[in-house]
Amino acid sequence: MDQRELMTLQNYLQEYGQQAELFVQQLQMLENGRMEAHAAIEALEGMLASEDGTVLLQIGGGASVRAKIVEPEKVLLAIGSEVVVERSNKDAVEFLKERIMEMEASAKKVAETLDRLRAQMNEINKRIESGYQQAMAAGQDLG
Repeated sequence: MDQRELMTLQNYLQEYGQQAELFVQQLQMLENGRMEAHAAIEALEGMLASEDGTVLLQIGGGASVRAKIVEPEKVLLAIGSEVVVERSNKDAVEFLKERIMEMEASAKKVAETLDRLRAQMNEINKRIESGYQQAMAAGQDLG
């Protein structure tokens, strides 16, 4: 294996590493979305369980206020492309559960792709190591 081939393999390894990083970020975004949807479901169910309609509303920065929900049965739900629709609490929960299932399926596909990419990276690493060992045994200068 000559120096040019080793350089090519190292470039592939670097490109694959960048792709793997993007897939890891995508997995994190999917996980964050899944956690947000679970939290929303919990909040929607909590609104119905509240006897007087009072809930604890997080307003950001670690601050919360007690708020009275006027219509706990009606929920404004973002369904994509900046489109917001009014749904019943029950329908909103079902929509969020479906969204969670979609995110879990997407995450599974991304994780499988990431696993395949990492396997390819391992193979390239082995070839690079083998090439360096061959070059060292032959006394070539790869620097």
